Amino acid sequence: MRLYSTVLFSVLFACAVAQTDGDTIHGYSLDEFVISANRWCQEKEAQPVKITTMPFEESNRYNPQTAADLLGLTGEVFIQKSQYGGGSPMIRGFSTNRLLYSVDGVRMNTAIFRSGNLQNVISLDPFAVSSTEVLFGPGSVSYGSDAVGGVMVFNTLRPKLSAGKSPVAYGSATVRTASASKELTAHMHAGAGWKKWGFLTSFTTSSFGDLKQGLHGPDDYVMPYIVQPNFGPDGVNDSFVANSNERLQSPSGYSQFNLMQKVRYAPTARWNIEYAFHLSETSDYARYDRHQLMRNGKPRYAEWNYGPQKWMMNHLLVEYAGNNAVFDSLRVNGAWQHFEESRISRDFGKENRETQIENLDAWSANVDLIKKITHNVNLSYGLEYVYNNVKSDATGYNVVTGENSVIPARYPYARWHSAGAYAQVEWHIHRTLNIASGVRYNHYLIKNDFSTVGYDVPFAPLQSANAGSVSGNVGLNWRPQSGWLLRANYARGFRAPNVDDMGKLFDSVDGYVTVPNPLLKPEYADNVEIGVAKHFGRWLKFDVTAYYTHLDNAIVRRDYTFNGSATMEYGGEECVVQALQNAAEAQVWGVQLALDSRFARYFYANAQLNWQRGFEELDNGEVSPSRHVAPLFGRVALGFDNSKLCVEAYTAFQGECNAASMPEEEKEKTEIYALDANGNAYSPAWITLNLRVSYKVLKGLSLNATLENITDLRYRPYSCGISAPGRNVTMSLTYSL
Repeated sequence: MRLYSTVLFSVLFACAVAQTDGDTIHGYSLDEFVISANRWCQEKEAQPVKITTMPFEESNRYNPQTAADLLGLTGEVFIQKSQYGGGSPMIRGFSTNRLLYSVDGVRMNTAIFRSGNLQNVISLDPFAVSSTEVLFGPGSVSYGSDAVGGVMVFNTLRPKLSAGKSPVAYGSATVRTASASKELTAHMHAGAGWKKWGFLTSFTTSSFGDLKQGLHGPDDYVMPYIVQPNFGPDGVNDSFVANSNERLQSPSGYSQFNLMQKVRYAPTARWNIEYAFHLSETSDYARYDRHQLMRNGKPRYAEWNYGPQKWMMNHLLVEYAGNNAVFDSLRVNGAWQHFEESRISRDFGKENRETQIENLDAWSANVDLIKKITHNVNLSYGLEYVYNNVKSDATGYNVVTGENSVIPARYPYARWHSAGAYAQVEWHIHRTLNIASGVRYNHYLIKNDFSTVGYDVPFAPLQSANAGSVSGNVGLNWRPQSGWLLRANYARGFRAPNVDDMGKLFDSVDGYVTVPNPLLKPEYADNVEIGVAKHFGRWLKFDVTAYYTHLDNAIVRRDYTFNGSATMEYGGEECVVQALQNAAEAQVWGVQLALDSRFARYFYANAQLNWQRGFEELDNGEVSPSRHVAPLFGRVALGFDNSKLCVEAYTAFQGECNAASMPEEEKEKTEIYALDANGNAYSPAWITLNLRVSYKVLKGLSLNATLENITDLRYRPYSCGISAPGRNVTMSLTYSL
């Protein structure tokens, strides 16, 4: 009750101060533009869907550690972490492979994006992101498969061109540190531009130590032991000792670097050509939630690490302003991405270390066109083709004898194809009314070769599947009078089965094993939302959106049989067999509230509140709360901002998810949750108090400092396997040309 009272007071306080009269100099730009709705730069308030934006100037002040933390700054995206090197967004009750990531117009989702939490978004460098947009609800018309709960669009820095005869030079350098993990980060980007040529280089390196959690909170979040792996020619003698610093979450530290190189060539006013190279790599990092598992009074694992997460992208962008009968503007995106990820584990006291390595190459091509049909009708349309080549291998290594062995691979060798065509129309019927509608046809083909997995399967080793999907949307925006905006939208999204769905073998939780199912079909989401936004002059805006989503033919994990048996031996124990199946329906509904005010000279206030509920069908016909529906969460801030100094006090909060409201599959994860008086897992409510200061010391030189979690609260956001930082001081110094 105390959390809800505090949150309600914070929101009401922000609303109250927002009505204070003053000399407003920091107003709203009512002509904000976005590209997330239809892949082209369009007026935001002409889109019938909720879209949140985060410009570079705003995110740069907060200096988020990762791109996942950047999304969390919106106050409207919930971030789950299984380990410190993590970050799995949750949007409107959906997560993982039901959300889509777009980087400079290129699809980042791959055929091995899983239904469990994933951390691919941290491969992006937040220092190199010029703007971030979040489109809420299905976006399959423009973005294809996986855009069920929302689309996250990241636009990276672009090379600048000179407008005159003299070349232009620009750049920035930042150093940052954080006390809770003894972080050390260094970033620089520099560019030069002439009339036709532009170049940009960006580089970031970060080192994070083990993360220190807060002092005041549930003791259930304290891991009382530290595993000390020990093996040699005489055998394995792993041990575990008492954790001398109960607030230090060990092992959790890791390091990462990001490199981006761009070249731009504009031979004429009509043409623009850009080439971009992205490279990101982490060190090994421990999956902290697995290190908390116990078995027979001992740690379940002596080792459980993700190997280096690697991402490389070569991207070619060609833009042409044609202004002809077919299009006014043409954009072609061609990309080759390479992904590598691995899992390394060894049971406590056992000799065999298992390593699974996945290498994936993704080729994609997008052709997007836009044409003004009449003075009030715009048509955007395009084609997309995506091809993924998956190679998965696994080896066992005896740490005592040094012998290698063959163990089951996580996936078969596979190829995944997707091709789609879409068209969207925006019709401005009247200056107060516009309609947007679109349709997409998509077809996928998947081929799995199970002869490569290292175990016998009860079906032909070569398996293929293909199917088509139709998605669409229709919505309207109505401005009945000045300052008011009413919007309504229906959208149908889909997710085609991928290699992770149809070919995976892995231990999902202790005592269960997931096996391949080659008979999956696409799942579909139907979403309806209604929104109301109101501008009070240029000093106050509120926006409220209510939505309902129904997921049909949902791909969920259910009990299964393998070789005619409901159990199988895996990892040295007898496990219950499960598989992903089209076996359920799910429903999610909720309300999003946002308030933003520039209520007096240099002062501002904002608040975001997200409430959602969701249920999914169980195998026995009963229903359970959906796993990825976060409890009530949000953010409230009050600040002062002039041309030299910015001071902001803000809170972040989450409501309680009690034991009765926990999803069935989360109830067994007692190692990551707090326990109530009956020993049942639940996620307690929490609220943090924080203070941020940005100061322009000299021309081009600025200092950012944040005191996070001032009360030193020990808390763990819902579904997270690692606690958030305790009291944390972050400081960064930036110099810009």
